[in-house]
Amino acid sequence: MIRKTGLSVLLAALMATAACGRREETAKEAAADPYALRAAETLDSLYAHYGCDSTQLLRENYPFVKDYEATYLASQDDARPNPYSYLWPFSGTLSAISALYEATGDSVYLTMWEERAMPGLQEYYDSSRTPAAYSSYISSAPQSDRFYDDNVWIGIDFTDMYMATRNPVWLEKAREVWKFIESGTDSILGGGIYWCEQKKHSKNTCSNAPGSVYALKLFRATADSSYLRQGKALYEWTRATLQDPDDHLYFDNKGLDGKIGEAKFAYNSGQMIQSGALLFKITGDSTYLRQAQETAEAAYRRFFSGKAKDAAGEFDLLEPGNIWFTAVMHRGFAELYDADSNPKYMDAFARNLDYGWTHARDAATGLFNTDWSGDKTDETKWLLTQAAMCEMSARTAIYNKNKKDNNK
Repeated sequence: MIRKTGLSVLLAALMATAACGRREETAKEAAADPYALRAAETLDSLYAHYGCDSTQLLRENYPFVKDYEATYLASQDDARPNPYSYLWPFSGTLSAISALYEATGDSVYLTMWEERAMPGLQEYYDSSRTPAAYSSYISSAPQSDRFYDDNVWIGIDFTDMYMATRNPVWLEKAREVWKFIESGTDSILGGGIYWCEQKKHSKNTCSNAPGSVYALKLFRATADSSYLRQGKALYEWTRATLQDPDDHLYFDNKGLDGKIGEAKFAYNSGQMIQSGALLFKITGDSTYLRQAQETAEAAYRRFFSGKAKDAAGEFDLLEPGNIWFTAVMHRGFAELYDADSNPKYMDAFARNLDYGWTHARDAATGLFNTDWSGDKTDETKWLLTQAAMCEMSARTAIYNKNKKDNNK
């Protein structure tokens, strides 16, 4: 009996060592992917150029703009100095680190998440108002607005990190943020989430489509059916209220006066692609997959509107503009590939990233311009652009691994 037990322990130890070795080899293989290497290099450049001494906060622009005024807020205190990034650009680093950790399994990114990203994020945490949530600017400054979409992106990152690590701390934080998102819903306009807690003037695709993604990810993490119910409801509300039936893309918002804000942004349609793909994977209902595929093709036609040439010939080039919007659309295409194994869109993204690495990247700083063609350069480079480029490269590395596994 003693010898048998000892042998069992020895075998278990050998198996554990072998499994550890396989995990290390897998991590090394993933880290060697050229897109993972680019993502890592981009993240290093981001911290080198946007970091602030003696704090884990970041600058919003490089070079630093002392009198910078953000144009994407509901309101701004013109008298407030802004030495640090607003929450939205800062939160892009969470997504970048999370994607790199998923792509490589390298513990350096888990350490970076815990020791750099989280202390910085905590500076935006506001528990003086209930439910607690993250403010648009650091909480030690005069009180700022709280945006539901800002918090949705953070909640998604917490949920993704929980799924990658199974550390219950991140799930607890994801649940806490969801309580704030729920507080931004009511029956006006038939449902939906507002954009800003302090300016409840509209309900936007950018809070509702990712709100659906967030709820569905929480369902997959917890098996709590209330999240599935809410995820479905947000998807259906957004589709019924804000989809353009002519081209299957999504308008920006609906005001409480009933007027539709008809701008169409890549991230809005991208999140509805992701939500539809998730709903298909969860429910098996092919209606959701068809809807996601319709919007994906429409988004491809709309946002890959340029032309460029590489060694293989002419191809469709992503339009210049908000690169983070493009990165969030990329999430939708990645989720869709996981549902239908059609490589068209992810391969198109990879080709664009290759071209952008050569043409849109400043070799001296390692930072990216917003024009993929390289025809125009940005006088100042936005933090969120760099985080988005890192995230897309990391997600392309994940795609390469999944594609390789599918072809085995």
